[in-house]
This record gives sequence, structure tokens and C-alpha cells, in this order.
Amino acid sequence: MPAPVDDPPRSYRWSRSNYTPLGRLLDIGSVASQFLFFLWKDRQAEQRGRLSSQAQSELRRKRAVWLQESLLQLGPTFIKIGQFFSTRSDLFPAEYIEELSRLQDQVPAFDAALVQAIVERELAKPVDEVFAAFDLVPIASASLGQVHQGTLQSGKSVAVKVQRPGLQRLFEIDLNILRGIVETVQYRTIWGKQGHDWIGIYEECRRTLWEEVDYLNEGRNADTFRRNFRDHDQVVVPRVYWRYTTPRLLTMEYVPGIKVSSGEALAAAGIDQKAIAHLGAESYLRQLLQHGFFHADPHPGNIAVDARTGGLIFYDFGMMGRVPKTTKDSLMITLSGIIRQDAGVVVESMVALGALAPDTDLGPVRRSVQYMLENFMNQSLGSHEAVSMAAISDDLYELSYGQPFRFPATFTFVLRALSTLEAWGKSLDPSFNFMTVAQPLATELMSQSPGNPNNFFDQLGLQAAQFTNTSLNLPQRAEKALNHLEQGDIKIRMTSVETDRELRKLNTVGVGLIYAMLCSVLICRGHK
Repeated sequence: MPAPVDDPPRSYRWSRSNYTPLGRLLDIGSVASQFLFFLWKDRQAEQRGRLSSQAQSELRRKRAVWLQESLLQLGPTFIKIGQFFSTRSDLFPAEYIEELSRLQDQVPAFDAALVQAIVERELAKPVDEVFAAFDLVPIASASLGQVHQGTLQSGKSVAVKVQRPGLQRLFEIDLNILRGIVETVQYRTIWGKQGHDWIGIYEECRRTLWEEVDYLNEGRNADTFRRNFRDHDQVVVPRVYWRYTTPRLLTMEYVPGIKVSSGEALAAAGIDQKAIAHLGAESYLRQLLQHGFFHADPHPGNIAVDARTGGLIFYDFGMMGRVPKTTKDSLMITLSGIIRQDAGVVVESMVALGALAPDTDLGPVRRSVQYMLENFMNQSLGSHEAVSMAAISDDLYELSYGQPFRFPATFTFVLRALSTLEAWGKSLDPSFNFMTVAQPLATELMSQSPGNPNNFFDQLGLQAAQFTNTSLNLPQRAEKALNHLEQGDIKIRMTSVETDRELRKLNTVGVGLIYAMLCSVLICRGHK
């Protein structure tokens, strides 16, 4: 559910009815040109050695805050683009990722008269013929729409999500302008020469935007999510009333609850907060390990607690994550390589997954992975000092930026979601440990079909062997490796880890990378 309306409305140019494509071009062009100038200016300062590492980080933070506010001013399209880019740790430094992930999806509510007109247009009936009661004052508002409480003629209480007027026209104007900007960056700037496919990134972002603005798609997501938890009474998903749902109007069962981060309210209602923290982690892990279909934005505004049963209520299914089936086999091979401590298998499978760029020198990466495997997999993960998911995410972002690692958006969504869940889990229970919940549940799910010939672990050895023989080309690679040894190319190059994080952070990165690989494998195992 979008964030509650707490602040007084602010006036945004894009929300005005007389806003023209030319005005839009000027606003977007102004922000884009300023940002590119900032990047150029900062790059010049860095190349001249005028800034220390700390000063560079502070400057990036300053630029990231400016960009976040600018995207908010530009409106719905750019709020969503900012959220999309917060998953691309390979494109932006950690400071940008952190600030963009905080981008608040909250803009002023639109007029009651517009709400009534939209509802009547979408349902082709007067509001009072469909609803016995309908509150024109929203209970929540966000960039794509706002939510109103109502009562159907049948007496059922509903929450009606109404799409912001003019949103699709705004998307069309913005995306046409962005296409021109992206082509300029791709073909005429230094950023287009660094190997990034900005046009491909634009196309992915465009597709994501149109999917999220389709409320029929969100309704289908909600139905799928509810079916997945049909045998779990402690997870509540509102029903969709399809008779009163259109691409721009979503009517769902009204299920109120206590905000999951409101510790005082939960305590006043007699809710066991430790149980809620455990339930939140378990429900999300089931989405990953069992369903392969997960809520990509589980912040406290989208999850509440049923005061009567103590169960969790999920809202807002516009942003959901899926793992393509085609990645399953490669991830299984990745896990096999980790278990066998074979960096060659791990690296080549990560290339197949798209997590590593194939056109770079993979020798240093392979040696770095081998170092991690030999130093960390010989020890029990449980013997290490607890490492938070947030720390793991930060270090993986640091590892991937400027390196050939290319963690997919789904991968980053998972890490960010786990970090969010861990944060509110610890706010409810200071002793909360995500991995304590994960280990027994993963063991349970992985051992459900021990007699199945297609059992996950039964196939690992065979698939890894086939992959090694057909993909690694061992004789040729062995000869190449010997040549590298003769040339003295034996240095383990982990510059970003050694320079920026030093030895203490190397431990966290290693454990984090292994956790992340294992998590990804488990996700795709559940999606077979």
C-alpha cells in the first residue's frame, strides 16, 4: 500500500493540466545536463588528484542527494526510474545506490472531483451505484496512484486504488525524451564507451514501467501471491474484486492492520514481536525458496500485522520478482563449484548467468574467487561472527562497481529486500538473526523429495561434470594457465576490496559473496 498522506501537498510542474511536451523537455533536459556536468567536473577533479578518497565519497553523496531530490521533482516516471537504478550496483557507486534506494514514492494527492470522474469512467457507472459508501479523501497516496476506502453494495469493505490522471500520457512523453538522451549518452559520451548497454537498460526500464502501471497485472500478481500462501493462515493477502478492476482501477478487499514497524502499537495489541520478526523472515524465504515469486518491495508500508490473529498482511503487488527458469541450471552448477571449491566452474557459470562480463580478463576474478573459496568454505559459515545482510549488500555493491561483476536486478532486489526485512526484524527483536531462520527452512525444503531422480543435489555432480567437459575446455585452459604462471601472472588482483575495505572487509565480502551465490541457487531451485 502506498505511504500514508502525512505531509501537506507540494506543487509539482508535471502535475499541472497545462503541462506541455516542450515544458517537459526543458525540465528533463535541465536536470540531465546539470547531472552530466557534475559528473564531468567531478571526474576532472579526481583525475587531477585534488580529492582524497573520503572527499570523493562525500562529493558522490552530495550529488546523489541532489539527484534524488531532482527525480522526485520530475515526478512518477523518474521516481520509478530512480528506484530501478537503485538495483544496478554495477552502474553507480554505493553512495548513489544508497540514496536512490531511499527515494520516497510519495507525491500530493489529486482532487476529489478527478477521483470521482476516473472511477465512474473506468466502471461506466455512477459511484453511488457501485458503492454504498466511497471516501473521496485518500487513505494513502503515491506517484502512480492513490488508495480510497469504500463499501460495495454487497456490504464488503474494499480498498480502491485509483491511477493518477494523465499518467500514461506522461510516461509516453518522458520515455520519448529519455530515448533521445540515452542515445546521446550511448554514442556521444565517454560513459557510452565504457561497455554499458544504455539503450538495453532503457528498454528494460521502459518495460518495467509499463508493467507496473497496469493494474490488471498487479491484480494477477496479488492472486498468484495469495494462492502461493493458501495453506499458510498466518499470511494474509487481500482478495481482488475483478468485477470492479480495470487497467487503471484496482479494487481489493480492505484488510486493515498495524504497521509492522510500530513496536509500541504491536505491544499495546499484545502481539509477540519476536514471533512477527520470525514470521516475516520465514514468509519471505518461502517466497524465495519455495515459490520463486517474491515481493520485491517489502518495506514497512507494504506489510502490516493483523491485530486479531498476529498474522502478516501484504499490500501492493506492483513490484514483484521472478527468477527466469533458464538461470536454474547455471546456478546449480555455481553451487556445485562452491561445494567443490572449483573457481573455474564458479566463474564460467557466472559468465553464463550474465553476472560476469565475458569480454574481460577473467584470470584475476578466478583467482579472487578461488582465494575466497579456499579461505571461507573450509570453515563453517556458522562459525563466523554474524554478518548483517545490509553489510553484505554494501560490500557486494562495492565489489561490483567498476569491476566485471554484473549482479542482475533480481539478485539486487533480493539483497535489498533481505536487508529491509532484517532491519525491521531487529527493530522488533534485537536478537533477530536472518540466517537462524533460513538454515532450518532451507534444509526442510531441499529435502522434501529425497527419492526423486531429479533431486537437486543428485544432479549437481552430473551437471557440473558435463559443464566442465563441454564449457571449460580444460586442456586448452590448462595450457593457458601454465603460460600465465611462466609469465609470473600470479597476483591476486582485488583492488577494490584490498584498498577500500582492507583485510577486515575482505572477510565480509567473501562470506557475503558465498551467501549470495547460495541464496541465488536456492531461489532458482524453488522455481524449477
